[in-house]
Amino acid sequence: MAVSRRALIRGGFTVTAVGALGAAIPLTAGAAGEDSPKAAARPTIHGCDEWDARPPSAAIDVLNRKPTYIVVHHTAGANSSSTTLDHAFQISRDIQDLHMDGNGWIDSGQQLTNSRGGHVTEGRHRSVEILDGGTQHVMGANVGNHNSEVIGIENEGLYSTVDVPQALWNSLVQLVAYIASQYGVPTSNIKGHRDFNATECPGEVLYGRLPELRSAVGGVLGQDVRQPETWPLLKPGASGAKVLAAQHLLRARGMSVPLDGVFGASTFAAVKQLAAAHGVAYEPCYASRIADESGFIGSTTWPLLIRTVRTSESTGDAQAARVLLTSRGERTAREVLVDTATWRRLLS
Repeated sequence: MAVSRRALIRGGFTVTAVGALGAAIPLTAGAAGEDSPKAAARPTIHGCDEWDARPPSAAIDVLNRKPTYIVVHHTAGANSSSTTLDHAFQISRDIQDLHMDGNGWIDSGQQLTNSRGGHVTEGRHRSVEILDGGTQHVMGANVGNHNSEVIGIENEGLYSTVDVPQALWNSLVQLVAYIASQYGVPTSNIKGHRDFNATECPGEVLYGRLPELRSAVGGVLGQDVRQPETWPLLKPGASGAKVLAAQHLLRARGMSVPLDGVFGASTFAAVKQLAAAHGVAYEPCYASRIADESGFIGSTTWPLLIRTVRTSESTGDAQAARVLLTSRGERTAREVLVDTATWRRLLS
């Protein structure tokens, strides 16, 4: 069961490193034939001993295989003006305290932390040692239901409406390139937290820069860049064709929602009910600013809503498809088979 982020709030500082190992909805892996990454320079990573980390309360779980995905988070805390190494060390201590004392975890949930000053620190113990080895994986706790697959990077700050500092961006590119070269992770498997759970993380702005991050990493590695398919995130306050389509799909699943194209309270409640009925991991992004993300429509909920449908059908699913086709200026008079790939395209 996923841990509520309300447990992470203390003194106004929150982090996104939450989650549990369990069954997962598969994500699209790297495309066949993607070039193998070349070696990337190892960045400076300050180990747990340097920032006076507490010892873990139990043995670190090291899996005898490489992680599949590199996942970008934001801590969703304050956008501090301090860029010092001492500040980066304090952020690492704060995160570890929250995870160990607030959540009862054995250590920090994320493997690595990147400060606004561009200082990279080790999160969970042994993460740097194992990363440098390039053949195994320290399992953390930062993506619900996918922790055995991912290595997570917490980026200090809140990036829903503001951009990341240049120092943080530069260190993120260097760090992700090093991880990708060590583990052979293709650019298409550089993901954001919201690609796995319906959450704001890593913020609208930073998430929007992930294609740029993949391109930058591909440039460092001399690798062809492949951009993965993604699901959109819809949340309260959103409006338009995608919301209206989602409302038709919710009605087709027996939920009572208006057909007004506005993501209001009733739509939120219906999505929350649907997610709970299917055991979807609750992964709120920053509970100090958004009280509840459990009714967001994202990567874990779209697959519950869609089904393959023909647009000629007189069903809510078909009406949803017609709404999206019309909004894109595409013909609806002729019959269209809308499968998962087509839904992704229409919702992009």
